[in-house]
Amino acid sequence: MGPTASGKTDLAIELCDKLGCEIISVDSALIYKGMDIGTAKPSIEEQQKAPHQLIDILDPAQSYSVAEFRRDALEAMDKITSRGNIPLLVGGTMMYYKALIDGLSPLPESDRNVRAKLEKQAKEQGWRALHAWLKDLDPQSAARIHPNDPQRLIRALEVYLLTNRTMTDLLGIKTLPIPYDIKQFCIAPSDRKVLHQRIASRFNMMMTSGFREEVEKLRARGDLHLDLPSVRCVGYRQMWQHLDGEFTVQEMQEKAIAATRQLAKRQLTWLRGWENIHSLDTFGKDNLNKVKTLGNIQP
Repeated sequence: MGPTASGKTDLAIELCDKLGCEIISVDSALIYKGMDIGTAKPSIEEQQKAPHQLIDILDPAQSYSVAEFRRDALEAMDKITSRGNIPLLVGGTMMYYKALIDGLSPLPESDRNVRAKLEKQAKEQGWRALHAWLKDLDPQSAARIHPNDPQRLIRALEVYLLTNRTMTDLLGIKTLPIPYDIKQFCIAPSDRKVLHQRIASRFNMMMTSGFREEVEKLRARGDLHLDLPSVRCVGYRQMWQHLDGEFTVQEMQEKAIAATRQLAKRQLTWLRGWENIHSLDTFGKDNLNKVKTLGNIQP
């Protein structure tokens, strides 16, 4: 695990080479075909050294749920272990890790019609009226969700309307946890400023490698838009808005780098509260041996 631009891929490839691992990507952006530069997808050469599973599995017009990731990751892990190798999960989508390790609650998929009705009701009655309704139905969820948080408020009400059960009830039900002995590592620079420098440097490299042209090609398809999860990925959203004329090139770059820093901050916040995790420094000279020793891995 680790924040964006922390050196996860380089260490993962080394682990595959030395310790008999096979990589499963844990990244909600790398799943999309044709989105290579802006996602810092491992290069063809890197993938030849160490093939990555769960990369390039979806068209950008499609969506991919946490439940689908968990299903696909467990299937890949089963195949890897049956070959006598070690599944090595690599990426920074922390919600995917949590669902994989702890299991998922049986929450329903989102329903556009239900959400549209709730949004219409909110416009007519106000968000506080919807919050009061939620308080009657599910006091615990209402206590957690602020009246000015429409996304979470709608989701809690949507769950009730689709299942006739509260979100609190359903969150108490979990699928079985991961059926493996797991060792968890986080890699990051010890100095946050260094991480920021790496983020800026990587984005500038993306720009010189054809990131603008990549997004122009996606826009030219005509079926993609800013409301899709793929286009909302960090960097893509800002470039898309620049191509729409909302930002200058400089503004786009500044906003994209700032958004990437915010992503890294969120990832680090997740990791600070993570249990049973071993920390590695991006520039550590002995990371390979630390993983081997702490993970009790036999090559």
